[in-house]
Amino acid sequence: MTEKVIIFDTTLRDGEQVPGCQLNTIEKIQVAKALEELGVDVLEAGFPISSPGDFNSVVEISKAVSNPVICALTRAVKKDIEVAAESLQFAKKKRIHTGIGVSDYHMRYKIKATPEEILRRAADAVKYAKKFVEDVEFYAEDAGRSENEFLARVIEAVIDAGATVVNIPDTTGYCMPLEYGSKIRYLKENVRNIDKAIISTHCHNDLGMATANTMMGVLNGARQVEVTINGIGERAGNTSLEEVAMIIKSHHDLNLETSINSTLIYKTSRLVSNLMSMPVQANKAIVGRNAFAHSSGIHQDGVLKKRENYEIIDPVSVGVRESSIILTARSGRAALNHRLEMLGFSYGKEELDDIYHRFLLLADKKKEINDEDIRILTGQVFQGDKSVKLEHLQVICGKSAIPVATVGLNINGEIHTATSVGNGPVDAAFTAVKQLISKTVHLEEFLIQAITQGSDDLGKVHVQLEHDEKIYYGFGTSTDIVTASVEAFIDAITKIK
Repeated sequence: MTEKVIIFDTTLRDGEQVPGCQLNTIEKIQVAKALEELGVDVLEAGFPISSPGDFNSVVEISKAVSNPVICALTRAVKKDIEVAAESLQFAKKKRIHTGIGVSDYHMRYKIKATPEEILRRAADAVKYAKKFVEDVEFYAEDAGRSENEFLARVIEAVIDAGATVVNIPDTTGYCMPLEYGSKIRYLKENVRNIDKAIISTHCHNDLGMATANTMMGVLNGARQVEVTINGIGERAGNTSLEEVAMIIKSHHDLNLETSINSTLIYKTSRLVSNLMSMPVQANKAIVGRNAFAHSSGIHQDGVLKKRENYEIIDPVSVGVRESSIILTARSGRAALNHRLEMLGFSYGKEELDDIYHRFLLLADKKKEINDEDIRILTGQVFQGDKSVKLEHLQVICGKSAIPVATVGLNINGEIHTATSVGNGPVDAAFTAVKQLISKTVHLEEFLIQAITQGSDDLGKVHVQLEHDEKIYYGFGTSTDIVTASVEAFIDAITKIK
């Protein structure tokens, strides 16, 4: 029989604690709605007593979403609990998440209380929270480094006090997977009333083991996992929602399931990344730019013959359109021929061997071979000027100025000009270009890379556009990054037929 694993998302609470990644209330509502659409079961909306802004965000999120349980964090303090209860007044389904430190470190050096005092304060906090809501979750902070016997006493006491969920955090990311799994198993076997509550995991990634620890917790009886989009969070981050969701989906033998609509994972990842201005590392599992990219000839040949040779996840299942075959000096003939066929070229063995030889010589000099390079190698070079060229660009921006861009394009020999405002100089310039080239496009990716060093750096911009469910790439270089951005945007948009 398949069992449900509850997805508790804390992107808007623990995830938002990352320095420089704070969101305003409107942005939090946008993320909350995306998480609701994604299918999260519990949405931790904030720590209401921490600031008026956090309080207001919990209130507004409670109004904006209907399906997930809305959870508010507190310390084991009456005032915290009262404020949390007030912030949840509009929530359709509400939960208060209260707790206290239980490790020797926390009891001695942070709280400066005896174990008996901790037991009493933990139970009292849960009892008080139960006066406001039926659904109360208790977190045993730093449970990862606590003694199992004492932890079991605390968990038993808070369940007796009315806790419906007991959270066993590896707050510092210290535990080894077997150790954390054993801790969950110990509670299952030694807490008298454990059947009256759901065990939850909350693992941090300080040693890179958050996802492994979370899964070991689940395999040993936990049925709620506390996660964040892209694994963001304090210090090295939290367990990644996308990793746990896809592990469970991929391993049918576990007889587990989640409510996550996996096809929305990539879209949600990009939303959070963009709003928090926190790029996803290229090799990040599931949602990284290279998660479904192949550059080794052996891998490319295997993927082209049958995707499953090197991909255990269909990229479409997480919202990525297709795998990427990246042409580099490590690529083989199969990958080169695949790209040639995509560009409409067909060659026999001898011709392909000749092109491949020249391809390797060029690839040794460049990090990556693009479509224009391929055309040059085949001799099919575009003759004459491009149909659209950037003639002039003027941008006005500054701290007290609304960004305005005027763009002049040479379109088939005629100069056309447009002026537009935007959220920044690049956005304003892109909007002006779109006014002149009547194609509906969506900017999927925008990357800036310094090619040289110094204050007069030559910058390279890469853009990825979506039009009619197809992807188009563009590149531009300039010492002026706005100019490079517009050149890249034009390069991509003019490839649309």
